[in-house]
Amino acid sequence: MGRGDAAAHAVSERLRSLPSVERLAARLEAPHALAVAAAREAIEARREEVRAGAEGEVDLLERARAALSGAELPSLRRVLNATGVIVHTNLGRAPLPGAARDALAAVAEGYANLELDLASGARGSRQAHVEGLLRELTGAEAALAVNNGAAAVLLAAAALAGDGRAIVVSRGQLVEIGGSFRIPEVVAQSGARLVEVGTTNRTRLADYERALAGGDVAAILRVHPSNFRTVGFVEQVEIETLCGLGPPVIDDVGSGALAAGVAALRDEPPVRRSVLAGAGLVCFSGDKLLGGPQAGLLVGRAPAVERARAHPLARAVRIDKLALAALEATLRLYRDPERARREIPVLRMLDAPEPELAARAGRLREAIERAGGAAEPIRASAKVGGGALPLLELEGPVVAVEPGRDGVDALAARLRAGEPAVVGRVQDGRLLLDPRTLTDDEAEAAGAAVAAALAADAGDG
Repeated sequence: MGRGDAAAHAVSERLRSLPSVERLAARLEAPHALAVAAAREAIEARREEVRAGAEGEVDLLERARAALSGAELPSLRRVLNATGVIVHTNLGRAPLPGAARDALAAVAEGYANLELDLASGARGSRQAHVEGLLRELTGAEAALAVNNGAAAVLLAAAALAGDGRAIVVSRGQLVEIGGSFRIPEVVAQSGARLVEVGTTNRTRLADYERALAGGDVAAILRVHPSNFRTVGFVEQVEIETLCGLGPPVIDDVGSGALAAGVAALRDEPPVRRSVLAGAGLVCFSGDKLLGGPQAGLLVGRAPAVERARAHPLARAVRIDKLALAALEATLRLYRDPERARREIPVLRMLDAPEPELAARAGRLREAIERAGGAAEPIRASAKVGGGALPLLELEGPVVAVEPGRDGVDALAARLRAGEPAVVGRVQDGRLLLDPRTLTDDEAEAAGAAVAAALAADAGDG
């Protein structure tokens, strides 16, 4: 038998020595279907290792138990965000304030008066729970909440121009809003016809006026370029001037800046300004700078809002009761601007003072060093994220962790696999943990998780 034949024979023998799925599953304390799935996963993984040349023995039962434990974990679970990206889309965007979490839990516990008027006993509207608050906070005549920001723009375009009539938009505002969703495609799906005016960097009042002279213009769309900025030789028409041209204006302001007194938000278009200018529909998100749940909000003139409310798409994109409960609670906080800045996590992170961040970074570093890890405080910049304020850099203290023998990618993977999972950012071969996007309790938990991951790395050696 040649050397190659002998090696192939050895691999075949090792494969034949593996137990059957049923035999391994019978040794697991779990419902039969779960036990079989875990056993099959462990055996298939070992088969691949043997085919790749692995030798020696492994504990298949322990591997199957680990697979079983993993299967029992929820797929969607808590993550400690140490990236410094405040509105992190991959991590669920805005963390909810305590009042919103409490409201959501209360409604989730049983039934709720979602569409019941408790005073009269008659059927009510789910919009009644937030419309008054939105009118109060923005100065709008009417308001409507749907399930996300893109849906708000789609509904606005469909309601005002979905019968094939024209919507005029500047070429500089034909943006991509994430996930490859582009404004021209959203408008096309609404049934409206897009009329582009101006250029990518300069659009003048005369450009809009020429388009309107052609007739059959149902609306003007203004889109805030929230995830990029054009600088230099640029010109745009302000919202007040657009609203004076005649057709209703759909103003997509993006992230939903409602807060007063937050310096970081000075470059975001205020919702109230667009409403006061007379925009027919102002569209913005609930889970970005507003700091609430995923939602799309439309506020503005009563006739335009009523057309959106009556459109068939409104049913398809309506907001659910859990998001509605969290949204109402978040909006109530805005009635007291100081309380909003204190209790809405996104606003608190944007406005976090240096001493608070330094103290939290210190606790992170101490927890890591107590376990024998190496970490040092450095300066770095956090970002808003979520397609908002792309030029804003929030400088502050962060903790740079030396990753140990296995390297930074292995440390990051260990932390992502933990409970709770911890996500930081990798820079120059070290793991950076930014205290801006952690609470005090989360910083303690993140420090303990990093310490445990470093200790496990050292123990493996």
